[in-house]
Amino acid sequence: MKQRVYIETSIASYYTARPSRDLVVAARQEITHEMWPTLQANFDRYISALVIQEASRGDKDAAAKRLGALAGIPVLEITDQARELANSLITFGAIPAVAEEDALHIAVATLNGMEFLLTWNFSHINNAFKKSKIIRVIEEHGLVPPEICSPEELMGD
Repeated sequence: MKQRVYIETSIASYYTARPSRDLVVAARQEITHEMWPTLQANFDRYISALVIQEASRGDKDAAAKRLGALAGIPVLEITDQARELANSLITFGAIPAVAEEDALHIAVATLNGMEFLLTWNFSHINNAFKKSKIIRVIEEHGLVPPEICSPEELMGD
């Protein structure tokens, strides 16, 4: 049985964006391109309605590319329970209120039993200071948190 991975919106953005001149962004784009086939072959991939919503924003052509990359990936529902868990993440300071959507990504991934939450969002999701708080809040709700990681961390060597 394949492991389950929740693909947060930043992954599709890096995968489909024009090549960047910023070296860090360009490296992340390359890593995302290299790991995409492995992700498809070795994991059961999931997204949420929120990923679709976020990927649809902005430039029409860029949004079409993001949505094309996400096509065929099962879409998880955003439930009231997910909204409640997201609110707890915010209330207990694991995620700032201005990043409500980031809290919702974490909640949806958690409640759907994802082993991994894949993201390039180092501000509010894959952040060493935030992750310990995220894990604590999720475990206090009697749930098992996903491993929050970047594509580079997921693929390792």
